[in-house]
Amino acid sequence: MSEARVAVTESVNPQTRGLDALSTSALVALLVARQRAAFDAVEGAAPSIVRAVEAIAERLRAGGSLHYAGAGSSGRLATLDAAECPPTFGTSPALVRAHIAGGSAALVRAVEGAEDDGSAGEREARAEVKAGDAVVGISASGGAAWVVAWVRTARELGAATIALTSDGGSDLAAAAEIAILLETGAEPIAGSTRLVAGTAAKLVLNAISTASMVRLGKVYDNLMVDVVATNAKLRARALRLVGTLANVDRAEAATLLDAAGGSVKVAVVMSRRRSDAETARTLLARERGFLRNLL
Repeated sequence: MSEARVAVTESVNPQTRGLDALSTSALVALLVARQRAAFDAVEGAAPSIVRAVEAIAERLRAGGSLHYAGAGSSGRLATLDAAECPPTFGTSPALVRAHIAGGSAALVRAVEGAEDDGSAGEREARAEVKAGDAVVGISASGGAAWVVAWVRTARELGAATIALTSDGGSDLAAAAEIAILLETGAEPIAGSTRLVAGTAAKLVLNAISTASMVRLGKVYDNLMVDVVATNAKLRARALRLVGTLANVDRAEAATLLDAAGGSVKVAVVMSRRRSDAETARTLLARERGFLRNLL
């Protein structure tokens, strides 16, 4: 009988042997230095990330949703990224959604065995995914059965499927149409993929969500023009954006923003096109939200 395949992420890093015997300063220096591998891995995976963003943006423009599916640390990173999209880009919570093996309880504590339940992953994908959606399955080892089942089922249902993994020979990489392989190598602590692989995954999720939103017109220049002003800091940011883009003082920016119902884009178009809020919204809708086309 052949031996079971061991994931790349389970290998032992010879550069960190004797880790427990290091001084605290040497220990911290080594852990921090090892994080550089995450940036190198993401840079190497850039062509696959581009393909993923293009596939995701195409489906979001057509009315689909983006689903992240992950277990453990991967699911928590996915949840963090999805949660930031509504306040940052003014999206509906239904546009970018995160799913974690074991459900919401797994966000704060490990749910034993959840990642191994492929049947549960399949059931959830069938309940949540429709043709025309995009799904990113996240698993450093690529062997989490719940995630693999999510991606396989989503692909069967007609969704675009992307694997985000540090093991190119894994079941997850094989299950998806696009595999983003992060060659992060052996972890400082063998198998602890919340470290370097986790950092790399977060970098990719940042790139995927941000680039997709830029492609949807949620950003003008490098400005967060679809920001939702849910607190004092964001209200101040919205006022600065209106003031800058409409070339008005703070008082006028506040008047415009209030008349626009809090929408930076609407306020700017009102000022630049000398229109009312309804006309500004109509113009933006005609341009699919791309502010640049109206300035």
